[in-house]
Amino acid sequence: MNQMPRDLPNKTKTAVVIGAGFGGLALAIRLQAAGIQTTLLEKRDKPGGRAYVYEDQGFTFDAGPTVITDPSALEELFETANAKLSDYVELLPVKPFYRLAWEDGFVFDYADDQEDLDRQIGAKNPKDVEGYRRFLAYSRDVFHEGYEKLGTVPFLNFKDMMRAAPQLVRLEAYRSVYSKVAQFIEDDQLRQAFSFHSLLVGGNPFATSSIYALIHALERKWGVFFPRGGTGALVRGMAKLFTDIGGRIEVNAEVENIAIENGRAKSVTTKGGQTFPADFVASNADVVHTYAKLMGRSERGKKHGNSLKKKRFSMSLFVIYFGLKTHRPDIAHHTVCFGPRYRPLIDEIFKGKELAGDFSLYLHNPCVTDPSLAPEGMGSFYVLSPVPHLGNADIDWAVEGPKYRDRILDYLEELYIPGLKDDLVTSRIFTPADFKTELNAHLGSAFSLDPVLTQSAWFRPHNRDDQIPNLYVVGAGTHPGAGVPGVVGSAKATAGLMIEDAGLACVPA
Repeated sequence: MNQMPRDLPNKTKTAVVIGAGFGGLALAIRLQAAGIQTTLLEKRDKPGGRAYVYEDQGFTFDAGPTVITDPSALEELFETANAKLSDYVELLPVKPFYRLAWEDGFVFDYADDQEDLDRQIGAKNPKDVEGYRRFLAYSRDVFHEGYEKLGTVPFLNFKDMMRAAPQLVRLEAYRSVYSKVAQFIEDDQLRQAFSFHSLLVGGNPFATSSIYALIHALERKWGVFFPRGGTGALVRGMAKLFTDIGGRIEVNAEVENIAIENGRAKSVTTKGGQTFPADFVASNADVVHTYAKLMGRSERGKKHGNSLKKKRFSMSLFVIYFGLKTHRPDIAHHTVCFGPRYRPLIDEIFKGKELAGDFSLYLHNPCVTDPSLAPEGMGSFYVLSPVPHLGNADIDWAVEGPKYRDRILDYLEELYIPGLKDDLVTSRIFTPADFKTELNAHLGSAFSLDPVLTQSAWFRPHNRDDQIPNLYVVGAGTHPGAGVPGVVGSAKATAGLMIEDAGLACVPA
């Protein structure tokens, strides 16, 4: 439902949002639509954050994310500005949602087709047909409690957590995703198939709260989508909506300092020397970077930054973007390539001091859905491998990156893309070191704080700072967490606080 300000004060309130990732864009749109004059500052040469776009020799490479779920959250976002998502971007359904493949040749196509799922599960282990149905019922239960009820509600005090506690206990949120899946599913490969989702938001399936099993129900409810023109087209659509309603975007505007005076955020200064005074400041930058660096001149920034550094952080990613001179329609849009080990490999990814000798991969082939992302008859791909963050494995990626790239491409050629190297037109890599330098990600973490139960909801950095009343956080580092639905949800939670704090009580239009 559209929201319009009830009363505008005599002086229009102003806000600065730092970082034009999905969270920053979604927040900026909501603020501008509510009547708060908003400026969005982006370090790089175009919006997107982690959803950056690379273009090379006619190939378009989405840096990520590329799995778009819950279109209703995006539709609602556009509706707050009296606009339609479909007027700015077209979302294309992806089928199957994922193709899951193992080295022994077993392949599982996961989609919203109960009859086909039953057939595939029954062929693997007949007992797991009923087990899967019970898991789906559980997933829908946690989806209702954890996503629909709490996904956009800010947890500002411990009482908020205690009110949610009975349901969290009932749903056994203290158990891991994998252990909960294993309660319903017997077959080991099917257990992997229904527990890997937490990796999509940076979580270890063997440690992340079983609440994250809700991702399965979320996908079954709405499906999996891909924007025509790539994820970058969705970013461009959001940026255009923001400027269409009067917002201001400044690119190549890396923020250096958030000035704190008399307990309030007063202004934001870029490395180029521009200063932007504001009534409200929100950061979509990495949460540790926000406090330890951008607010490092203040006591609050130093203290809270040091506290956050003691938290557990998600793994990082190693990504190869590559273009082939042939289109490969036989490869699914989203393919998860499971290696020979599951739990031992994940343990090494989250705790290891060096690169594992094997890997599990996510392979992205968007041209099977939208051929326009490559020259005619060609294919645009990326493949990512979860790897330890820099705090666990101090790897010299300038040296090891090219070697690791070659290992992965050799592996893909052997098992999934015959003739890859002969067809290779272009490639580039993005390493944990790049996450640290390009995205200011603490320890090169790809998803901010590890989404274990003790770092979720109230235990996560709050959407509004506890001590500086006009300073806010949005994105993966705050509630509810990483992933496109998560950061868009965080924007709704943070915007609600900011609009209320601005005195702009909202009523249905």
